[in-house]
Amino acid sequence: MAMKGKNCVAIAADRRFGIQAQTVTTDSQKIFPMGDRLYIVRDPGSDDLKFRLNLYEVKEGRQIKPYTLISMVANLLYEKRFGPYPTEPVIARLDQKTFKPFTCSLDLIGCPMVTDDFVASGTCSEQMYGMCESLWEPNTDPEHLFETISQAMLNAHGRGCCLGHGRHCPHH
Repeated sequence: MAMKGKNCVAIAADRRFGIQAQTVTTDSQKIFPMGDRLYIVRDPGSDDLKFRLNLYEVKEGRQIKPYTLISMVANLLYEKRFGPYPTEPVIARLDQKTFKPFTCSLDLIGCPMVTDDFVASGTCSEQMYGMCESLWEPNTDPEHLFETISQAMLNAHGRGCCLGHGRHCPHH
């Protein structure tokens, strides 16, 4: 999940990697840096995206921008639409010049959803959306936003028996 605040953005994910009730590991890294203050939550097994990102940076000679990353991820997911990756990525960025936050999520076949408040995806997305709608407030400061996203993750994951197994919320 990712949330916007006033000149800040927060991104969080659990550490469980598995499909439905089958757990593969409970210490999985899901939040990956894609550039300066640009992060994506995705499954740890898809190296195709990192390859495409590196190729883009070598060819263009600059870091990728959020909408370009959305197009790249959407293209990658749509290519696999008949045998999709089991992931619904979440992208979050804080512009280093304007400090404008950016959040987006994509579905299994690459349809993007850019929002003005928060995004959530994954096993318990319904519970996460409910908690985000209850706890999120516009124009929050970084400390309050960190507390809000932490509480939303904890409470949403408390609703399912196969969920959670630790959380990761990078804080700068």
